[in-house]
Amino acid sequence: MTTASASYDRSSATRFSVAVDSALRTAGWEPGRWDIKQAEFWADALRDHTTPAGHQHTVFPAAVEAWAEFGGLTVGAPGPGRQIAPVTVRLDPLTGLHLARTFADLGRALSTQLCPLGVEADGGSHLALDREGRVYGIDHTGDWYLGAGIDEALTLLLTGLQPTRLTTG
Repeated sequence: MTTASASYDRSSATRFSVAVDSALRTAGWEPGRWDIKQAEFWADALRDHTTPAGHQHTVFPAAVEAWAEFGGLTVGAPGPGRQIAPVTVRLDPLTGLHLARTFADLGRALSTQLCPLGVEADGGSHLALDREGRVYGIDHTGDWYLGAGIDEALTLLLTGLQPTRLTTG
């Protein structure tokens, strides 16, 4: 399973900055981590869930790949933020189980489909990714673009870089 956005070597030891790499390793990640059994469990749970209004999640390879590599981790910020406060990230797609309509609505606005990825550990923002692997955050203040892939999004969140607010235009 490969996607166009996976242009990096998953086993590379230089994929992340030293600080982000250290935070990920402290959380239990290592190059080559791949728990496809757990990722498939999450995929089945999301596919099987239907909201009372009939909304369902769409599951696609980019999501399953992200879950297989990073799913189940809670990653703490490695230091002070560069532009804003960094956040601890909990990578568990079931935290977005009941947000099928929210993710579908944003996906429609972006001309794509979204699937849950996790949350900021304080619960303030839900994380989702699209078919291309781009990562978004949804919170009470708006919708945010977090990066072209999970590596970029994790770096942004964990180091306190300012995300880009999604606006209509």
